Formats: sequence, structure tokens, C-alpha cells
Amino acid sequence: MASNATAKCPPPMKATSNGVFQEDDPLHFALPLVIVQICLVVVLTRVLAYLLRPLRQPRVIAEIIGGVLLGPSALGRNHKYLDAIFPPRSLTVLDTLANLGLLFFLFLVGLELDPKGLRRTGKKALSIALGGIGLPFALGVGTSFLLRATISKGVSQGPFLVFMGVALSITAFPVLARILAELKLLTTDVGRMAMSAAAVNDVAAWILLALAIALSGTGGSAIVSLWVFLCGFGFIALCIFVCPPIFKWIARRCPRGEPVDEIYICATLVAVLAAGFVTDTIGIHALFGAFVLGVLVPKEGAFAEALVEKVEDLVSGLFLPLYFVSSGLKTNVATIQGAQSWGLLVLVIFTACSGKIVGTILVSLCCKVPFKEALTLGFLMNTKGLVELIVLNIGKDRGVLNDQTFAIMVLMALFTTFITTPVVMAIYKPAQMAKMEYKHRTIQRKEADTQLRMLTCFHSTTHIPTLINLMEASRGRGKRGGLRVYAMHLMELSERSSAILMVHKARNNGLPFWSKGQNSDANQIVVAFEAFQHLSQVSIRPTTAISPISSMHEDICTSADRKRVAMIILPYHKHQRLDGHLETTRADLRYVNRRVLEHSPCSVGILIDRGLGGKSHISASNVDYTVTALFFGGHDDREALSYGALMAEHTGINLNAIRFVVDAKLVGESVQLEINDQHGPEVTPDEEFLAEFKQKVSQDGSIKYVSNAAETVDAINKYNRCNLFVIGRMPEGQLVAALNKKTECPELGPIGNLLISPEFKTTASVLVVQQYRSQLTGDSLASLKDDCTTEEEYDSQ
Repeated sequence: MASNATAKCPPPMKATSNGVFQEDDPLHFALPLVIVQICLVVVLTRVLAYLLRPLRQPRVIAEIIGGVLLGPSALGRNHKYLDAIFPPRSLTVLDTLANLGLLFFLFLVGLELDPKGLRRTGKKALSIALGGIGLPFALGVGTSFLLRATISKGVSQGPFLVFMGVALSITAFPVLARILAELKLLTTDVGRMAMSAAAVNDVAAWILLALAIALSGTGGSAIVSLWVFLCGFGFIALCIFVCPPIFKWIARRCPRGEPVDEIYICATLVAVLAAGFVTDTIGIHALFGAFVLGVLVPKEGAFAEALVEKVEDLVSGLFLPLYFVSSGLKTNVATIQGAQSWGLLVLVIFTACSGKIVGTILVSLCCKVPFKEALTLGFLMNTKGLVELIVLNIGKDRGVLNDQTFAIMVLMALFTTFITTPVVMAIYKPAQMAKMEYKHRTIQRKEADTQLRMLTCFHSTTHIPTLINLMEASRGRGKRGGLRVYAMHLMELSERSSAILMVHKARNNGLPFWSKGQNSDANQIVVAFEAFQHLSQVSIRPTTAISPISSMHEDICTSADRKRVAMIILPYHKHQRLDGHLETTRADLRYVNRRVLEHSPCSVGILIDRGLGGKSHISASNVDYTVTALFFGGHDDREALSYGALMAEHTGINLNAIRFVVDAKLVGESVQLEINDQHGPEVTPDEEFLAEFKQKVSQDGSIKYVSNAAETVDAINKYNRCNLFVIGRMPEGQLVAALNKKTECPELGPIGNLLISPEFKTTASVLVVQQYRSQLTGDSLASLKDDCTTEEEYDSQ
């Protein structure tokens, strides 16, 4: 007699245990188990990311590999491990948390896409995007017929065709932004073109994915799929009409510089969940609702930044890695067996790469893009990532992709993303190109009427008032063909830097303010420079360096070379406290300054800011500065005095130019040293320079002498009531040789260290100048190579 007994389902897991002392195994309960799972995946992915860092791979590569290793492809081959850490009855909780994290991550991805930017996308970028979608989609559809005839027999044809086409045509927008920033291409023409095309590609991929999901409904007719698709479009239309006014109202009530009210953040996150619920109810996956809402949030202002700051760390750090584990548990590389399966893997990889690369290159060449840049664009557009995994997982959950096809597609995504960075580094190296040949690399020049170009760098808004007042002082009488200033915002690229931050900060890199085509009121940095530009005769162009601290000097030097500037102005790594003492802002910034001094293609100035002109911009008619230039001799002092002479052209600036010489009596000479002394066998470069300077300088400036090194400090102290000291970094001569060479900051030189020491009482800012030379030698180079003396060591001396 047949038994009617059915297999017993395991009981659902309880949330928490009573503890090991009551003989409860924590791994049999949902909360402690999910904690172990999160810790395991976070540790593994971070270790892998660290190991892959020398290869400059994006973190998504480590996360995909980590997920695969934790699944049945590697560690999961041990069934005891799999049953203990990832038992089947825990997967519901795991998948729920993973999809919740993914929901908010897709909201952040939507935040990175700017609809206004898409509307402004040029025909060239739009054509490249369409070329990068069309050909791989067609090849994906063609490959799907072969896969259905071999390893994917019995799957529904329509959804399978669309899923394969979408999987091969996707470009991962967030991953691409990260790769471009790592390779210092984000602010180049190729980088901007790639980001614009990837944004269009991203939107098109989501539309196609919505179509694929609508077609893959189980047991429904074509009418049901049509209803799903139409309801999805209806939801998007409703959001477009309802959400933007609300978000704009919130953004207006969140001024920059003030904390965003918690109720606005909470309400937005609840709205994200509600939108996910609606789209899940419609049948096109909860992720779409979150993505659409993210796209509609205003991108400028404190509100968007606060959303990223509140959500990104928790989601990207803890919840999102669970999605890679969830995906890795479905990926079993062991299912790829036999020559046929491995041949299909090679075919899919070849098809995916050739479709993207060839399609992008052909359209780029038609748009008159040089071949090397077109080839670079092809490989950049071939970047896959998280969005690719989302497509594949949805296809797997819907029964469109079987285990073997899913494993092949995951390996394809991993391979195509992995090769992007090394290939692009090999074929396109704009940051390592030879220096451009241009004439005016210094302030000191014979052609006084040529345009002066400067690159001023700043880390935060606190540097801006002093920089603007320095620009005002540097423009002279405005008869030099004009002063053009490139204002470079130095931004550190860290692990938590999101693409929204990078893309929006870099969008108008190097373009004039008046051609940016966006509301500048949201950015106080732009407002400050724009106001100064309208009130002065200075042309200001914004530019951005987004890179790790370790390589930030490369961005600065490369930009200076491309912009053909004569001087780079760097902020000192310390700021002034209320009591007047200098306090370290960030110690690693001093290494940026030292590397720029060593590798700069032009002259360099380090500005020690003590509030030049106060905390606001001083108009030209109200400028009343006294500038003191100290001259001992040598290249750097000649450059510093040339800069002082330029400032002296301004009607509101007086220049005190002080030359320090050794008293002739102390060295056994009977003649008094004078500037126009022609008794020597030949005129030194310093004497020749000073002779010319004496003819040019106005009577407000003067050249004074001090007899020996013992009186040097006393002489400088007489001028401590000035507004700005301009000095050479490494002056030359017997007087300087007698000064103490053991300094706290070798990059400032002996006189610079004297002027910032606590013993020297002054409120004047200090500009330490190094003149450009094709190769630094002697003390100039040695001082940059030596290890810095710590403040504690210096104070103890």
C-alpha cells in the first residue's frame, strides 16, 4: 500500500538564540548567522580588493570574485561549510537583505544620472552610445540562438533573446566612473565622452531590461506582458510629474553649509521603499522604483550630498556585498564542463568584447575621433559590473538563464571588466605624455606684455578669500595681455568617493564660468570666483583634480603643463589657529607639495595663509597692501622678486625689496658693494637682474642692505608689519649658508621656516617661490628627498 506521507519541511529559523550556555548553536538562528555571513564576505572582499590594488582594479572585481569563491565554485565544494554558513533555509533572509541593500544602491545609481546632462549630451556621445548598444545587442541575440540549441534548450525564446542582448550591451556607469578616476581620465575629453555615452547606455539598458522582465512573466500571455510594460511607463510618468517639485522644495530648504533636516532624509528613504513596492507589485522588480526616484532627485546642493553621505557607507560597506554572495551561491563554474561549454564561454566573451569595442570604434571614427581615442573608448564602454549581475540574477530567478548559462555570463562580466584597466593603461597614457613645449614657464621673463597664466590650487573653501586677494594683487596694471587663472579644486579619491561626486565636480573642468550651462548658485566656490571675475580684469577657469593623495601631484603637474601656466600656487599643509599658531591640517598634503616642487613644469609657490586681505574679497579700489621681497641671491630669489615687481604694478600695493649682502669690511674687502659696481671681471646673473629691476621698480619700493648674517633676523623683523612676504625657496649666498639648515619643513627653505616659526611675530602671509629649472640640483633637490623633521623633533632642538 502506497504511503501518503510527505517530506517534512524544516522549521523556519528563529531570529536570535539563547546562547551557547543553553546549548543553542548560534549558526542555527537567523541573526547571528547573517552577522557571520556579512563579516565573512566583507573581510574576504576587502582582502581581495587590497591584493588587486596594484593592478588598479575597481572594487567590484574583488566583490564578484569573493562571491564566486564563497559559492559552490570554490569553498562551497565543501558541503559541511556550505550547510553551516549558507544553509538553504537562511537564503531567504540573505536574499532579502541583499536586495534591500541593492534597492538603495540603485537609488544612488539613479542619483548619479543627471537628466539635464542627458539632454545636453552631444550628437557625438549619443551616436557612440547607440553604436555601443546596437552591435553588441544584435550579436547577443545571435549568440542566444546558438546557446538555445546547445546548453539552454527549452527556455522561452523571446525573453532569452532580450536578456542576452541586454547582458552583452550594458556599460556599468558607476564602475566606469571609478576606473576613469583611477586612471586620471575623468576630466579628459575621452573621459567626458565615455561618461556621457555610458549614461545614455545605462538608461537604454534599464528600458530594455524592463522589457525583458515584462516578457518573462511566468504563465502569462502577451496581453499581461503589455499591461506590465504600460503600467511601468505609467508609474514613471506619474513620478516625473509628482516627485521633482517635491524634491526641489526640499532642496531649497537645505542650504549648503548647514545640516540637512533628518525628516527630509527619512521621508526620501521611505519614498524609495514605497516606489520599490509599487514597481514590484506591477511586476518589473522593486529596483526600478528606487532607480527612477534617484534619477529625479536634484543633483546640485546639500540635499543630494547628504543622501549620498547617509546611505552610501552602510549600503556599499555591509549590505551590497551580500548581493555578491547571493549571486556567487548561484554561480557554479563546475557546470561548465567539456569542450563545448568552454568553447561557448570563449564565444560569449569574444562576442561581448568585439561587439562593444568594434561598435564603439566604428561610430567614433565616423565622428572623426582619432583611432587611439576611439580604441580607448571601445574598451572603456566594455566595462561591466553590478548592473550586469542584476540582469543575470533577474534572468536566473525568472528561469530564463540556467545554471550553466548563468556561470558563463558571470565569467564574461568578470573578464571584460578585469581587462579594461590594463588595456587602457597600455594604449592611452595622457598623464604620462611628454611635457609640452612652451616658452613662459616663469614669472621672470623678458616679454613683459605677454599673458600670464597661473594655476591656483585649493582643498577647501577656507582658502578661497586669500586666493582671490592674491589674484587681485597679481594682475598688476592689466597691461600684460591679461592674467588667466586656473582655479583647481583638489579632491581626494577615496574608497567611499561616489560617482556622483566625481562626475558633477569634473563636468565643467577647464571651461569658462559663463559657458557651464548650469545654476551656479548651488556652488559657493563657483559663485566666489565668478563674482571676482566680473569685478576684475582676471579670466578665471575652474578645474578639478580627483585622485588619491599619493598621485595628486601628477594631476597638478599635468594640468599645469596642458594649460601652459607660468606658476602653480599650492596651499600650505597647515592653517592658522585663532591664537596665531600654525596647526597641521593634513600631514600627507605636504608630500603632495614636495612632489609638485620636484616634478613641476613651471615655477611653484607655496602660500602660507595668515589671512591676506581678511576673510573676504578686497575690491581693486580698496587694495592697500605692503609686500616685502627678501633677496639673498639665486634663481628662486630672482623669481620671487619678479613676482613682487609684478604686484608692485598694482596701484594699491607698495613693495619693499630688501637685498641682503655681506659687509665688505667683514670679508677683508676695501670696496663697498653696489648694484652698479662694474669693477669685477664679470657681472653675475643676480647683479644683472638687480640692475634691470632697479630701473623698473617704482619709488615705493627700495633696495636695502644688511651687513652680516647676525643682523639678518633683526632686519627682517623690521618689516614684519607687512601684508605679504615673497621669498625664494632656496636662496644662495654666504648669508644663507650661515643660517641653521635644520628646518621643520625643508620644502619651505631656511627663510620660509624662519618666517613661520613661533619666535617670528607677524601676521603677514608668506609666499615661498621656486623658479622653474629643467632639473633641480644641489640643495633644492636634496631638501625634497630628505625625510621631514617632525614638529616634535624640531621643537626639541
